[in-house]
Amino acid sequence: MNFDYSEEQQLLADSVRRFLQNKYQFEDRKKIIAGEGWSSDVWAKLAEMGLTGLPLSPDYGGFGGGAVDLMSVMEAFGEALVLEPLLPTLMAARLVGRAASDAQKRALLPAVAEGRLRMVFAASPKANVVGAPAAHKLLCLLEKDLFIADAAEVPMKPYRTLDNMLAARIDFSPSKADLLAKDAGAAVEEALDFATALVCAEAVGAMKFSCDTTLEYLKTRKQFGVPIGTFQALQHRIVDMFISYEQAKSMACLACSKVDSSENPAERARAVSAAKIKVADAARHVSQESVQLHGGMGMSEELKVSHSFRRLTVLARQCGDADHHLERFASL
Repeated sequence: MNFDYSEEQQLLADSVRRFLQNKYQFEDRKKIIAGEGWSSDVWAKLAEMGLTGLPLSPDYGGFGGGAVDLMSVMEAFGEALVLEPLLPTLMAARLVGRAASDAQKRALLPAVAEGRLRMVFAASPKANVVGAPAAHKLLCLLEKDLFIADAAEVPMKPYRTLDNMLAARIDFSPSKADLLAKDAGAAVEEALDFATALVCAEAVGAMKFSCDTTLEYLKTRKQFGVPIGTFQALQHRIVDMFISYEQAKSMACLACSKVDSSENPAERARAVSAAKIKVADAARHVSQESVQLHGGMGMSEELKVSHSFRRLTVLARQCGDADHHLERFASL
C-alpha cells in the first residue's frame, strides 16, 4: 500500500504546519491555556483554511474529503498539541451526515463548514465529553436513537483534562432535545471509527515531536565531556522509539484508508481497532522514553516534551483504550 500523501494532501499539511509554527508555538499555547482554553481566532483561521469543511459533502458546503485527507492535519495538530476541538466537531458532523435527514443536514452542516457551528457527541446521557464547553450543539445517543440539543441547555460541569483540553461532565435530557435519527447505532459506529482513526493520526504527530526533540536533546546534552547521544545504550533506546513511531504511523495510515474505502463494517472495525491497539502501545513507549531520556527536566512544566507525554497518555485512551479494542478486535 502506498502511504505517501498526494500533492494536494501534502500542500494542505504544509499550510497547516506553517500556520501552527507561526501562530501556535508552545508559548502561544500556554497563553490559550491560561485563558479560555481554546482560541476563537485560531478556530476562525482553521475554518478559513477549509479544515472545518474538509470531510463534509460538497452538497453542504464541504470538500468531500475523508480520513486520509485529514491524517496530515491531525499529525500536525499532534505535534503542536492543538487545543481547539476540531476532531470532536468533525466527528459529530460526520454523524449528522450519516444519520440525519436532508433538512437537518442543511440546517447544520453548512454552518460547521463555515466555522460558525461547533458540535460534540456523547455516547450516553451522563458522560465526559471533550470540547463540550466550547460547543453550540450536543448530540447524544439514547438507547439506539440519536438526539440533538443546544449545548447551553445541557447541564454540564466543565474541567480541563490531563492534557489541558476543555471537557465537561454532562447530564443530557431528551426532554430538552430534538430527535435527529432513530436506530442510529450503525452510523455511530462508523463515526466513532472515523474519529478513532484520526486520534491515531494525532498520536503519531505527538510521537514524531517526542522522537525528534529527544534525538536533538541527545545530540546536545553532554556528560563526561561528550554528547550523551554517543552512548550506545541510549542510541538503542532512541532507535526503538523511532521504530515504534513508524509502526504506529503505518497502522494509522491503514486505519484511515479502511475508514474511507471499506464497504464492510467488520473489516473497517478490525483495521481501526488493530491500529488503536498498536498506537496505544507505541504512545506509552515513546512518551515514557522521551521523558526518561530527558531526565528530571522531562517532567517539568516548562518543557514541551512533558506536555506531549500527557497528550499521548490521553490519546492512548481516547475513543477506547487498548483493552477495549483488543476485546473488539477479538469479537470481530
